[in-house]
Amino acid sequence: MASTTTLEPTKAAPGGRRTKTRTPESAENRLGWKLAGPAVAVMLLVTAWPMLRALYLSLFSYRLTDPDNRELVGISNYGVVLSDSLWWRAVGVAVFIMVVTVAVELVIGFGFAMVMNNILVARGLVRASILVPYGIITVVSAYAWLYAFQPTTGFVNQWLHLDPGTNLFDDFWGSIFVICLAEIWKTTPFVSLLLLAGLSQVPNDAIEAATVDGATWRQRLTKVILPSMRAAIMVAVLFRALDAYRIFDSPFIMTGFANGTAPPSGLVYNAMIQRVELGLGSAMSVLLFLSVLIIAFGLMKLFRVDLSQVRGD
Repeated sequence: MASTTTLEPTKAAPGGRRTKTRTPESAENRLGWKLAGPAVAVMLLVTAWPMLRALYLSLFSYRLTDPDNRELVGISNYGVVLSDSLWWRAVGVAVFIMVVTVAVELVIGFGFAMVMNNILVARGLVRASILVPYGIITVVSAYAWLYAFQPTTGFVNQWLHLDPGTNLFDDFWGSIFVICLAEIWKTTPFVSLLLLAGLSQVPNDAIEAATVDGATWRQRLTKVILPSMRAAIMVAVLFRALDAYRIFDSPFIMTGFANGTAPPSGLVYNAMIQRVELGLGSAMSVLLFLSVLIIAFGLMKLFRVDLSQVRGD
């Protein structure tokens, strides 16, 4: 693909000198870097130092309670982690939670976005009501769902007419079900907000033209609305997928990572906080960071959205 230049052809100045003029797009890009540059620099500084420190510590066999016996082991910690089935089980748990929650949130969130976009009465009240769960702290939400599913004091067993002794947290699938349910309830409003922004970019002229041409509602949805929302859908999926893969709060509070529900972040917590093995825990942190990058890169390649075209440039 041919590269584009930000310089227009030279023009002759009144004195015979030829000058170069920059396009408005180049001026906009320079202004964008001036505005976002300081924030980007601060973010890189804040995130780069912990990652470099974790990468450095991952090369050592280092236990915080025995700092004098720190030993350089190279990449051996990575070999220990990658050869352990517990790590891959944790990755599988995180991927399962990510796929299930993001898929359900997209469907429900799109329905909420359609309601918020088309409602004519009490629009502000409806939008505020839908967004309430997202404003609740994740820890508070996790405790609320934990208490709701308690076998003796929770109200879910009574509503579902289950045996009072039934405890979904006694096994893996019951625990994962409640964890996914809590995540869906908490973050679906966030997805609906992003999709609502995408719905506002759908051209009404295209929908009206499709209606005049006799397109059904399903055809308008699949041929006009969803393609126009591709950028918003990509952002929603990307943000929520990365957030769901790095899940920590809900499994920690609901199960304490029992019954095989520990995600990779849970293994990092157990290694670094409970066993104070900084070397091994740092290696897990680096692998978790790399896996997040792989997921983000894969999703961006999957959607192949040109944001400059969406913006109208």
